Amino acid sequence: MSRDYSELHDPNAEYTMRELSADTMGVTGERGGSRDVEITDVQTTMIDGNFPWTLVRVYTDAGVVGTGEAYWGAGVPELIERMKPFVVGENPLDIDRLFEHLVQKMSGEGSVEGVTVTAISGIEIALHDLAGKILDVPAYQLLGGKYRDEVRVYCDCHTEEEADPEACADEAERVVEELGYDALKFDLDVPSGHEKDRANRHLRPGEVRHKAEIVEKVTERVKDRADVAFDCHWTFSANSAQRLANAIEDYDVWWLEDPVPPENLEVQEQVTKSTITPITVGENRYRVTEERRLIENQAVDIVAPDLPKVGGMRETRKIADVANQYYIPVAMHNVSSPIATMASAQVGAAIPNSLAVEYHSYELDWWSDLVEETVIEDGHIEIPEKPGLGLTLDMDVVEEKMVTGETLFDEA
Repeated sequence: MSRDYSELHDPNAEYTMRELSADTMGVTGERGGSRDVEITDVQTTMIDGNFPWTLVRVYTDAGVVGTGEAYWGAGVPELIERMKPFVVGENPLDIDRLFEHLVQKMSGEGSVEGVTVTAISGIEIALHDLAGKILDVPAYQLLGGKYRDEVRVYCDCHTEEEADPEACADEAERVVEELGYDALKFDLDVPSGHEKDRANRHLRPGEVRHKAEIVEKVTERVKDRADVAFDCHWTFSANSAQRLANAIEDYDVWWLEDPVPPENLEVQEQVTKSTITPITVGENRYRVTEERRLIENQAVDIVAPDLPKVGGMRETRKIADVANQYYIPVAMHNVSSPIATMASAQVGAAIPNSLAVEYHSYELDWWSDLVEETVIEDGHIEIPEKPGLGLTLDMDVVEEKMVTGETLFDEA
């Protein structure tokens, strides 16, 4: 119901500020007031997707429920259960305070990095969905508004013959022409037939030539119809990574992802600065405190945080803010269900330096069935104007696709 907000300044107006706030923001009842809400429960259900997606729901005494997702990992549901006493009874609108509260309470279990941060991320995303519903605004509005109405999606591609350059080129063309994507990614840590000892991380000359041929065939096939990135999954030594990056400099490579192991920042910086091939890193770093070091040392050309792993929506926004100070774009890594994919897109809409959000499930024909709304269309995600994340779980599909032994969420 629309109202004239000038009546807020009228002492004789029919509605007081408290009444108007409660009514228009969708939280009514005896206690009144939009902030008079408490968390009553937190529940998880794990979905058997191409990865085990941990969906998280936060319940309130106002009857409003928020849905989030934590990056897959052993022990994440158990950690979320451990955190429940720290958020039950709290106000779900205090997202920053609750995030810091969980970090402090879980510090003994490693809230600097790892699965504890991932578990906190799942709750944090659910709080954004919940707060958006309570305040009747899309999640991007909680992050400061939006720069764009839709976010570009890049499709992580695979073939049955991943080591065959022509097969990769064929799949690239199919995904562009039939599925409508103009941004792709292929793996380069695939067998070439020249390997002798993969444990030493060294690329022999034939391996470099083979990987460069994959890059050549794919980029030449799609030409200007698509940007193409290539993923190495932290596989190579510094010297081998440099040789590979140099070997593909003549091709239109969007980025080369994770060419060396993630632990040694100095080596990462060395590789990045040794080549004009753009280097992307970030999915194996946690929170802005770790991602910041990559950015400030300019050890990365494009930063790739994984939102339901790195700390959630506001933490990803903080990472993007630091990156923007160094004119570094953000391409969010994402292997999630539609829930965290949309959370990534909401952040992508709210930051100036967003390149794209990854989609890793194009071979999973029921991925989109998990929610009632359309998420990806023609290689983009249109940002919904519905409150929160703007998605509704299809509980029948959730129940059908649950990991064996899991329990379905309670109804709101």
